[in-house]
Amino acid sequence: MSSESQIPIAAKVASRRFARSLAAFYATLFGMTGVHLPFFTVWLKAIGIDATWIGIITAVPAVTRFTLLPLVTAAAERRQMLRGVTRYGLSYGPLRLWGSTAFVACALASGLLLGYVAEVHLIWIITAMTVVTAMVALTLRPLDRPAAVTAPTAGARKLLRDPGFLAIIVSSALIQSSHSAYYVFASIAWRQAGFSGLTIAGLWVIGVLAEIVLFALSPRFTLPSATLVVIAGASAVARWTITAQDPPLAILAVVQLAHGLTFGLTQVGIMGLMVHHVPSHVMARGQGYLTACGGIVASTASILSGMVYARYGLGVYDMMAAMGAAGGLVMWLSRRRFAHHPQSAASGG
Repeated sequence: MSSESQIPIAAKVASRRFARSLAAFYATLFGMTGVHLPFFTVWLKAIGIDATWIGIITAVPAVTRFTLLPLVTAAAERRQMLRGVTRYGLSYGPLRLWGSTAFVACALASGLLLGYVAEVHLIWIITAMTVVTAMVALTLRPLDRPAAVTAPTAGARKLLRDPGFLAIIVSSALIQSSHSAYYVFASIAWRQAGFSGLTIAGLWVIGVLAEIVLFALSPRFTLPSATLVVIAGASAVARWTITAQDPPLAILAVVQLAHGLTFGLTQVGIMGLMVHHVPSHVMARGQGYLTACGGIVASTASILSGMVYARYGLGVYDMMAAMGAAGGLVMWLSRRRFAHHPQSAASGG
């Protein structure tokens, strides 16, 4: 067999190897999140940390989004590192599905274990999953080193003077950060209400399953991306207003389905706007700015949530509803800037 005929076979092998490695990484990363997100704050509460400090502690990871992440995305852009999925012609959806599946499985397993393990020992489950994730990350093989390229810094700086781009990142930051109180205090409040660990995990899983379904249906969406974001903001207002009323479990379970709208629809709409509004040669930097803005707002919201929850309890969700309303309003007022975008969310707009 000639060497030329072996090239496609080698490429397919490399593609499968890359896909397996990336799927494994997504599975462990989101599996760790499935343990950490619902139960880390429960552990903090169990070891005697008060609500104000819980808000401050959980704000720390978000700080890295606007301190370290922009530097990382700039370096990735210079080295053209964000290209593996495109290079091998892979679909992001199936790879991401492994992450969502792992989140569901690990959240339910952790909730079940909480019936047998004291809350003060939850940290060891979280630590174990973190170690597994780090080990799997070490198995990822770097792609071949590309030729050095010049970073398009001028184009990246122009983004921050573009009112449309600023509307995208501010709206996203406000709506996504309206989940801050939920991420930090939902499990604590549910635990204090007498819910079992498995019930708490189940409530989180309902939200993730709704998110998965929305992502699966998103290629069929025909509304403009800006409209999707406005709908997501309005959904956040409804979701957090109802949650603030301390509804019974049956209603709470239904409300959790709104996570597909408040989180998933925001993600779909914002990514659609990014694809059609941000030039491809500065996309990595644009995503860095998007994440940095989200980090600033999320860290601030987490700290404020701790202070408000300590004094008003579930009244903190009223503040989250106001943030969702503000995010939706920003996008509504800016919608005409995106009127030329395609109508299909699946195509990015």
